[in-house]
Amino acid sequence: MSDAQSDGANPEKELSASNLPGQRGDTGEEIRVQRGMFGADNGGDTSGYGGLVRSIRLPGEASRPYGGWFDEVADELEGALEEQGLVPENALDKTVVDRGELTFHIEREHLVRVARTLRDDPALRFELCTGVSGVHYPGDKGRELHAVYHLRSITHNRLIRLEVSMPDADPHVPSLVAVYPTNDWHEREAYDFFGIVFDGHPALTRIMMPDDWQGFPQRKDYPLGGIAVEYKGAQIPAPDQRRSYS
Repeated sequence: MSDAQSDGANPEKELSASNLPGQRGDTGEEIRVQRGMFGADNGGDTSGYGGLVRSIRLPGEASRPYGGWFDEVADELEGALEEQGLVPENALDKTVVDRGELTFHIEREHLVRVARTLRDDPALRFELCTGVSGVHYPGDKGRELHAVYHLRSITHNRLIRLEVSMPDADPHVPSLVAVYPTNDWHEREAYDFFGIVFDGHPALTRIMMPDDWQGFPQRKDYPLGGIAVEYKGAQIPAPDQRRSYS
């Protein structure tokens, strides 16, 4: 048995920090230091990983050439924005290439224009947005909330991402429903679970949680358990109050 097989690694893929999820070595932007496997610090550790200490990093800005068709898309986008009288650097905060994916970080006030340009420019033609994902990084001060959009070009068979960040204190970002109508329910879900407010959305209401629910369940600072839940008069006790069968 080879070493790769014995330690569980995929022998067909090079084992390095660049292709292990969550591992970036000393590169990228450090946003916090996590202790333990899951970062919990308000109870007894039952995972066995309580002594684990590691840096949580976001990928840093890439430098040209990005490689492959990434440079073509970046050039076309910047050129199209200039034709509209917009300085690309004012709209594009940074460009990230990480694990074979291209992500444009967009200033939120220019998000709609950039998305419409990516959709309509003949050399770009990202006709489809497959949704928006919310992300919460409590340690990323001043930009704790992120909205990530996945765009696909059916014409050119390409996939890119747009990312917009905002502070907890001002969780507003323009809605893209007018550009990509399929974002209607996705934006409602990101609002429901993360509290991101999509300005201009036709009906921004909760989609999973009850309308009067307090808080946003997928934020990292939302409590794990211990919340009494009631369904039509039936009370479900909090986890620490349930009967133990062990």
